[in-house]
Amino acid sequence: MENIEQSSPLRITPTVRALSSALRGKRENVPDSSREHGDRIFPEPEKLWFKESSAKNLRNRDFLSPTTMLNTLYADGQVPPAVMSRVLSLRGSGILPVAGGEVMGEGLRVRVDRAAAFKAVLAGGATEYLKPSSQRQGCVVLNCPAMHPKPNTPTPDTLTLGQLRTVLLADHMGALLRRQGFAVSYCPTLPEDSDIIAFLRALGIDWPTTPANWTNEEREEKIQEALENSVEEEKEGALRVNLKRVFQEEGLLGYDPSLGTCTVHRDSVSHLAQLDLATADWTVAMATTLHVTSCQDEFRQQQIAVLWRASGATHTQRHLVCGPVKTPGSHLTAAQYLQLRRGQMKEASEMKYGDQVEGQTWDDIIRVMTSATVRFELLSTVHTSPVTLDVQREGGVSTKGPRGGVFVMYNCARLHTLFDSYERGVEKGLYPEIPEGSQLDFSALKEEGEWLLLFNYLITFSELLDQSGQALDCEGGGARVNIKTEQICKFLVSLSKDFSSYYNRVHVLGEPLPHLFNQMFCRLYLLRALRELYHSALDTLNLPPIRQL
Repeated sequence: MENIEQSSPLRITPTVRALSSALRGKRENVPDSSREHGDRIFPEPEKLWFKESSAKNLRNRDFLSPTTMLNTLYADGQVPPAVMSRVLSLRGSGILPVAGGEVMGEGLRVRVDRAAAFKAVLAGGATEYLKPSSQRQGCVVLNCPAMHPKPNTPTPDTLTLGQLRTVLLADHMGALLRRQGFAVSYCPTLPEDSDIIAFLRALGIDWPTTPANWTNEEREEKIQEALENSVEEEKEGALRVNLKRVFQEEGLLGYDPSLGTCTVHRDSVSHLAQLDLATADWTVAMATTLHVTSCQDEFRQQQIAVLWRASGATHTQRHLVCGPVKTPGSHLTAAQYLQLRRGQMKEASEMKYGDQVEGQTWDDIIRVMTSATVRFELLSTVHTSPVTLDVQREGGVSTKGPRGGVFVMYNCARLHTLFDSYERGVEKGLYPEIPEGSQLDFSALKEEGEWLLLFNYLITFSELLDQSGQALDCEGGGARVNIKTEQICKFLVSLSKDFSSYYNRVHVLGEPLPHLFNQMFCRLYLLRALRELYHSALDTLNLPPIRQL
């Protein structure tokens, strides 16, 4: 194993860029014979290489430059020796070290120096792989129209499943954006003694509150006055604002051309005053307001957004729109849905664990597992697509099989159980304490599942965290913003499948024999990093890990 010093964490994107640069070189180095039919069209660097992810392909390659790409660069796809040498000698800060490569029928295959990569990631602790690759600056207000009074404060019994989806999505987005360095606030504030706050807390959502007797009348009067200055006409005492004229004059893209003239109602003024309050301490240049709304409420929220502009607000506004939630054969409110899933979770736990399912500890476990079930059911689908739920009461929430939140939480608990077993072994004198990573030979990690867990999950997670902030930065495209909000849930389910397969196949805590300790400790380093990865990913869903099941 080559001993390489890494001044920054290993990343996939810089590695692909470096491989592309090594393969492309300078255009003048391309043989003239390759241009006999005119100048070649050179592919974009990010399209030259593909990171492999399947266990089958990872047996013989980690990155591939397909034959079709090679043919665009070199005559007959023949990679010149000097270029091949450049690829094989690739090294650098943050770049995965290359161990070898060859041109085969499918293209140029590159293999990573896996032992060196294991050491670079695990030996000093994987902390840098559990956070975004860079910290951002800015302020984001996550506005959830479902939470605004119309005219009364919503309750769990009036909240629809589609609206619950938007609340969970706003909560998840807030956690992701905070991790990237953004200052985040939520809108609207809700009365601290309201039923909806208790309901949200049961799901692990910490929504901002105000005292029960609090009012926002001063801001409402200010908004009302500002809108009166934008009045097109006043009919029977009602203010009417020409929204189409506003978004055309302001150059706002992506708004529905049929917005037309809007009558300003009291609940609209209250909504705008809450937005004004949420952005009061932030400069316009730094703040973005993200309206997280259902597709049924999108038109109404566009009206509110343009009204806010008409009142003088100049903050950037984007709309994150959620598809509907369907429950064939049933109609459930958010409260009924949560009650159903909690009951099913308790029943499934009692069937598996029997009479021990009682007391505060199990109440907490069932609450977290119910929250995990609900979050994964509503957040694992692309946010613009519909979600279809099975809410038949004779069904159940399985504690086995790769079925979302329960499966993820169960596998996280297995990691905690493993380390509890190891600690008991240390106390009994069976195993020594885990040594420093620098003392271990990570070439002992040869099982294909070990590389898959490192290469597909530990190394990639940081770049996954970057994506939500990058999507907000995208200019153009109109009022809507599309963010891959489903990726953390899918990442965790995929991680759990691959970890479960590995854990069922490999006996981590082996016989207490000295010649086996190096491999055992290397595996414990890997699984300790995976445990922290679970914690980090679950934290973006505001789900605490379950430490025993």
